[in-house]
Amino acid sequence: MTENERLIAGRYRMGQLVGRGGMAEVYEGYDTRLGRTVAIKLLKSDLANDASFESKFRQEAQASARMAHPTIVRVYDAGEEETTDENGNPRKTPYIIMELVRGRLLRELIHEGGVAPEQAVRYIGGILTALEVSHRAGVVHRDIKPANVMIGDGDSVKVMDFGIARAISDNSATQAATAGIIGTAQYFSPEQARGEAVDGRTDLYSTGVILYELLAGRPPFTGESAVSVAYQHVSEAVVPPSQFNPRVSEELDQVVLRAMAKDRADRFQSAEEFREHLLAAANGQSAPIPVVPAVVAAPETELLVSPTTVLTSSTDGLDLIDGFETVPSQTVQTVTTTKINAGVLWGLGTGVLVILVGLLFWVMNLGGAGTTIIPGSGITVSSVEGSLYDDAAATLAAQDLLVLRVYEKSDTIPEGVVIRQEPAAGTQVSANTPVTLYVSSGATEVMVPSLVGQTEASAVAMIEAQGLTVGTITVVSSANIPEGTVIASDPVANSKLPLGSIVNLVLSDGTVQIPDVRNLDVVEARNILTAPTIGYTVSIETLDGPTCAGQIGNIVLDQSVPAGQAPQMQSIILYVECIVDPVIDPGTGN
Repeated sequence: MTENERLIAGRYRMGQLVGRGGMAEVYEGYDTRLGRTVAIKLLKSDLANDASFESKFRQEAQASARMAHPTIVRVYDAGEEETTDENGNPRKTPYIIMELVRGRLLRELIHEGGVAPEQAVRYIGGILTALEVSHRAGVVHRDIKPANVMIGDGDSVKVMDFGIARAISDNSATQAATAGIIGTAQYFSPEQARGEAVDGRTDLYSTGVILYELLAGRPPFTGESAVSVAYQHVSEAVVPPSQFNPRVSEELDQVVLRAMAKDRADRFQSAEEFREHLLAAANGQSAPIPVVPAVVAAPETELLVSPTTVLTSSTDGLDLIDGFETVPSQTVQTVTTTKINAGVLWGLGTGVLVILVGLLFWVMNLGGAGTTIIPGSGITVSSVEGSLYDDAAATLAAQDLLVLRVYEKSDTIPEGVVIRQEPAAGTQVSANTPVTLYVSSGATEVMVPSLVGQTEASAVAMIEAQGLTVGTITVVSSANIPEGTVIASDPVANSKLPLGSIVNLVLSDGTVQIPDVRNLDVVEARNILTAPTIGYTVSIETLDGPTCAGQIGNIVLDQSVPAGQAPQMQSIILYVECIVDPVIDPGTGN
């Protein structure tokens, strides 16, 4: 069997290769059950048995499946294909079935240049809409960059590749405590470069970098290595994009500078807020945006690189990749760090000095000023998890601590209650240290739209526009609803569901089930075939032809449409016997 004849899970026919990355290959495919074109993402065979890569691959499917919106590439299905190799040994290939998106990468458009400010605003608006959905679902992308944004017809935006995304509530969100720093250095946030915990504002910084590049025609920071660029994100002031493009307004400058603030507290706090200010600036309105200082970094700030991090410079920008990941073939420079004791300086060709720290608990405290807290001399952060936000904020404010609030969707914790806090309760900090409180926004509910009578494509778009997920699509017979039209939805229209819930569809296949009415009385057979469940038009003819010189029988001998599945709204002829009265001889009476 050739590769393009291969069936995945018995239903997805593989077509041509359309993309290749460090972990997986993507093929155009066809869903033979639902009759639609899809994208098939297969984990590379040499990585399929690696538990670490398999986990990341599965994580991508799970993260993407939690979100449903036209600005996010949909995931339809995922699983593992069990096969055998040429030696008869079992082999498993994890796969993800996704929406096939046709268009151009935003990276390609940027490289071509000439993106007008109003067009840049449209692209960034689409990215922010996708991030609004993902952040509500509790997912931080962590690798927002032009290579992960597809531009389709009508400048439609699709954000993809949640392969390194993590749930906000995941304890491993503190990257310095995991396998290494993950992301792309060209679009790195300062907290990613420092190995700190990430949240939704991390994605907003990366989006701000893309906006800068679109407006200025160049990235905000450049360097000879990934570490050099990451260091600038931590330490260097941002030159307003209008310095490189006079068409950029002062209002857009201010939006970019706020989005790229070094301190997360100075940035936009949500994708919605970012988008509102961006649209206001595009219309020449002076939104209430506080001025961001030109230089925000403290001189003591250190750029932390984990001992297992691989730094690469590729055609897609300067990437910092998990040390266990295969570096793509186009990589032109690779520098791998080794375990070095804390305090040893590693000199780079760019002259940037990076302090490598061996003990992770020495990673910068949240205050960011490099202050050392002597045990017993600082403020012990109170435990406020499970408290209402107002009560929690008052408790921490009384300790001379700053309070930051981040909303997070939760199906189990009531709205307004603190889910968790960073730093954790019991941590000793200095005065005015920020404490981030993750507060439940509740289970956001949306209404199921009225889908009956819609085509499949329209129904899917309406479901996704509501932030819901398309579930199973069942095809059944229907007497009068055209093929491919929605007959029913589960749950029904106007039902209220948590954001991201599944809505199942029932479609008409344009056929009806015709029963065998032979040997039935004509009246009974007519009633069956003209009932609303079938809806056929019935006429009666004799087997001898349309005319009968005698009486017409009342038992059906045959039917023009055989029993079984047949097109809806048709006509059927029931054939009966023609009974001719015998001729009587007047002479004999016979």
